[in-house]
Amino acid sequence: MKLISWNVNGIRSVFNKGFLEWFTMESPDILCLQETKADITQFPILLTENSTYQVLHSSAVKKGYSGVATFSREKILDTKKVERNEYDDEGRVLIHEFEEFYLLNCYFPNGQRDHKRVPFKMEFCDHILERINKLQKKKPVIITGDFNIAHTELDLANPKTNKKTTGFLPLERAWMDKFISQGWVDIFRHLHPGETGRYTWWSNFAGARDRNIGWRIDYFFVSPELVPRIKRAEIYPHVRGSDHCPVMIELD
Repeated sequence: MKLISWNVNGIRSVFNKGFLEWFTMESPDILCLQETKADITQFPILLTENSTYQVLHSSAVKKGYSGVATFSREKILDTKKVERNEYDDEGRVLIHEFEEFYLLNCYFPNGQRDHKRVPFKMEFCDHILERINKLQKKKPVIITGDFNIAHTELDLANPKTNKKTTGFLPLERAWMDKFISQGWVDIFRHLHPGETGRYTWWSNFAGARDRNIGWRIDYFFVSPELVPRIKRAEIYPHVRGSDHCPVMIELD
């Protein structure tokens, strides 16, 4: 089973940059998108009328903002949102139940340059952690998406100059430490320990992507019991169309 996650920075925008051809070629069993920036009625019709996939979405109340969507060939038993208005109104989470696991498709808040939304972001982080810890008591969990946090100095090109930048603040990194200390496994890092230069987001300024001055902020985390079943975890920096690139896992 192949799962892919991608912050597309606008589903309509990425669709005009070869998304459908890429989607067809990759043919994932489950595709999780973040920052779709559209209501389902605004999705390109070729995506929503694809009979191969079930399409679930959560759109923000604010137009052209946030939003997550999941395309699945695997049978989804149930789908919920967080059921807290402050998060659902921003279209941040879909919680899917499959036969063998739960899957969360998440778009974590950005703390903003002035750090104004950092408290909101940290509350969201704690709520999600509490939620997945409860779900894990029923069956294993996979959580994926744009976390908007680079965990360690290996996960961004310029750690020293970004210590006061949201996404690499000490309290954000401490939350990631707490998250992992509770048993959650960053499966890419688990399978690629010590590798540098493996990023999933690049600024649009100063040719950052071509120079690979990036951050790894998009993840798949899994319950410990799923680790032996993960055969591959990859990052696809060659896939363009967004300021993020897709991340992938293959599950046995």
